[in-house]
Order: sequence, then structure tokens, then C-alpha cells
Amino acid sequence: MGKMIKDETAVTPVTDSQTTVSELKELIRKFVEDQGWQNFDLPHHLAKSIIIEAAELLEHYQWQDKIENQEEVEHELADVLIYCFQLAMAYQIDVVDIIQHKLELNRQKK
Repeated sequence: MGKMIKDETAVTPVTDSQTTVSELKELIRKFVEDQGWQNFDLPHHLAKSIIIEAAELLEHYQWQDKIENQEEVEHELADVLIYCFQLAMAYQIDVVDIIQHKLELNRQKK
């Protein structure tokens, strides 16, 4: 599936290796602004939305071990990730920092 990001001037193909976390956050911020959804990005709304979307993702695995529709799984995973990034942005959390820190804490548990 081709990945594309549309900005004001063009549609540009992007991948993980071509996009920074900051750029991704800005794309999400701009999308929310363009949709007029700023009033819905309160942390408690975002946290609830993460759980709701994660449950929708989990539905694809209910009663089976493998997925039947990769694209639908990608859509649900994207929803979860978008809400996670929005929650991090609401609290001005550096996601790279917290992930690295958590990985180190988990490494120490061994």
C-alpha cells in the first residue's frame, strides 16, 4: 500500500525513514486544526479514544490468530497511533525520550 501525505502544495510519498517524529506530529496537528477538532483533544478524550480504537484493532484478532484484512488493521493501528501522538502533544511529551527511557527501565528488569 503506497503511503502519501498531502500538504498545501503537493502529495508526497513518505516512509518511516523519511519522516521525523516532529514532522509527523505537525501533520497530525494540522489535520486536527483543519477538521476543527481542537476542542476534542483534551487528554481525557484522547485517552478514551486510544482504548476505543485499540479495542477496534483487537476485534480483528477475535477468535482467530491471523488477520483477514491487513488494510483494516493498518487503519485501526493508525487511529491508535494518532491518538497516542495527540496525547503526547497535549502534555508536551517527547515520545522518543519516553520510549527510550521505558526501554531502559525494561532492560533493567532482566
